[in-house]
Amino acid sequence: MADLNGRINDAKDKVEGKGKEAEGKLQSGLADVKSKVRDATDDVKEGAESFGDKIKEGFEDIKEKFSKHDDK
Repeated sequence: MADLNGRINDAKDKVEGKGKEAEGKLQSGLADVKSKVRDATDDVKEGAESFGDKIKEGFEDIKEKFSKHDDK
């Protein structure tokens, strides 16, 4: 009977280990996804800032042209 209890405990430990291994892989995968989302978010922010800067430059150019036109 003791041998059977030992085998049951061994099997239980193996199942628990496989569960923890799967949990670790899932956690690692989620960390990779979060990192990629964070990188994509940064890229979008940089793109939006660049676009905003270009719009400001365009308005400044237009203001300057109208200002020169008003001076004449």
